[in-house]
Amino acid sequence: MPSEILKQGAEARLYLGEYQGETCLIKERFVKKYRHPELDKQITRRRMKAEMKTAARCLAAGVLVPKVLHLDYPAHTLYIEYYANAKTAKEFIQETVATKAADEAKKLLLDLCWRIGVIVGRMHTDHIIHGDLTTSNILIDPQENKYDIVFIDFGLSHYDKGAERKGVDLYVLERALLSTHSEQPYLFEQILAGYRMQCGREGDIVLDKFEEVRARGRKRTMIG
Repeated sequence: MPSEILKQGAEARLYLGEYQGETCLIKERFVKKYRHPELDKQITRRRMKAEMKTAARCLAAGVLVPKVLHLDYPAHTLYIEYYANAKTAKEFIQETVATKAADEAKKLLLDLCWRIGVIVGRMHTDHIIHGDLTTSNILIDPQENKYDIVFIDFGLSHYDKGAERKGVDLYVLERALLSTHSEQPYLFEQILAGYRMQCGREGDIVLDKFEEVRARGRKRTMIG
């Protein structure tokens, strides 16, 4: 049974709990009362399945994500591997800027963002669309003299071979960085550098689509 609520979002609650004697996260999806009950059940089930499939695809592609330990469809819950010592990339970036000298902070963050770009490129090469790329959905898990990067929250994820969706994924990440880390404008360019290195020519096609999506976004902003 869940014991401690950690986070509540628009789609789900996250609890700290147990599965087979091990500490885990329990993700409980809300019942959406504005939907027909049967439709809500189908959508919830489909999204839970998508999270499980995406986790498996990511691990097969060499992308570190929490393992889905168990699905409980009647209770609308997923039991997910818990990284007890991890912090979000958002927290890591903010703490690095606040506690390190400017040159050292930039060096550390450039390394982080290069690695993030490579990982996103690896996902897109395998046609995995995250759907909600933000620094709050990336964990930094400390290891001895290094750290692992763990991508989380695949509730909006899907499989898509098209460049358009991949471009949108990158645009969402750019907007998130501009919103939360505007004082470090170099972060996203470094992510793109890692992405280009990982994806090669296929990445160029995605980046062209990203520029189109970005231009449409700017146009909407000007009109609004």
